Amino acid sequence: MAKLGVGIIGCGNISTTYLKFAPIFKSLELKAVADINMEAARARAAEYDVRAETVADLLKAKDVDVIVNLTVPAVHYEISRQILEAGKHAYSEKPLVLTLDEGKHLRDLAAAKGLRVGSAPDTFLGGSHQLARATLDAGKIGKVIAGTAHVMSHGMEMWHPNPGFFFQPGGGPVLDLGPYYVTNLIQLIGPVKSVAALANASFATRTIGSGPLQGETVPVDTPTNIHALLEFVNGATVTLSASWDVWKNRHEPMELYGTEGSLFVPDPNFFGGEVEMAGSDGVIHALPRGDHPFGIPNQQDGRGNDRANYRCAGLADMATAIDEGRQHRCNIDVAVHAVDVMVSILQAGAEKRFVELSTICERPAALSPDEARALLV
Repeated sequence: MAKLGVGIIGCGNISTTYLKFAPIFKSLELKAVADINMEAARARAAEYDVRAETVADLLKAKDVDVIVNLTVPAVHYEISRQILEAGKHAYSEKPLVLTLDEGKHLRDLAAAKGLRVGSAPDTFLGGSHQLARATLDAGKIGKVIAGTAHVMSHGMEMWHPNPGFFFQPGGGPVLDLGPYYVTNLIQLIGPVKSVAALANASFATRTIGSGPLQGETVPVDTPTNIHALLEFVNGATVTLSASWDVWKNRHEPMELYGTEGSLFVPDPNFFGGEVEMAGSDGVIHALPRGDHPFGIPNQQDGRGNDRANYRCAGLADMATAIDEGRQHRCNIDVAVHAVDVMVSILQAGAEKRFVELSTICERPAALSPDEARALLV
């Protein structure tokens, strides 16, 4: 298998994750990084032994086949468009774009140029979420008829040194954290048909809690407390609560209810975690984790908890799919549909009505343990 040369645009915090984990995948070869701040690019390049380039030079680099877009969400569309116009495959951090029209344009542009577009999140490829997928596909809880999903905290200002953009249009919990939950629901249940929502912002400002801007306030100009209803094409109905206005809650990240049982899915922001199930007897039990390589802990988080982190799995699968001539799992149809779901939730919240989605996608293919192993060095 020929490796794809990988470049990265955007050298902020998330770039360290891509630079650290790309080398564990055999289809990827890191070449260069770029940033509008050349000092940041040079620092990352020195840290990970790659070239530092200007954005313009990286777009022209002959040894770079795919460029990872790690810029801020507000410029995701523009940078991904430039990547495609330069004749290179694009892989974007989440969300792919901030409007449905932008997503459709990238899809059409990629098709016209014979290029691929991929998008995070790829956490649904994790061992726990693929175990949940296999459990559903085997019919162990029957047909999924309902569910709940909750992502709740008191926002990014508690820890992020410069959180202002999180509270502006294009930010908020739906577009920032919603991609993990919406994408996982799509891969578990299928596409969404319509949504409704209530949305507001409980606090007019936020006070920064750490870093050089500690104590300063930032305005809140986007909903931060959203409660949505999702109607899926297969008839299932799911409630999704996404809030940065909550100090503490006891909700599970995701629960799915079937005609013959219930499934309890761990936080889709992570690759691992415990999957539990209950049958018609109502007894909840943990499912054996099995041998999926993307569920094996390989690092510790800031609190000392073991975590499985295989970011770049979606990028590696895209590179392999190009070589094999198949659809990649973190594909643009899934990403555009997820954007459609999220912006429709915000529209429904603003207008207090149901919104019918205008896009649809196929469930991405499941990723078996053997298929996952084949992606690794």
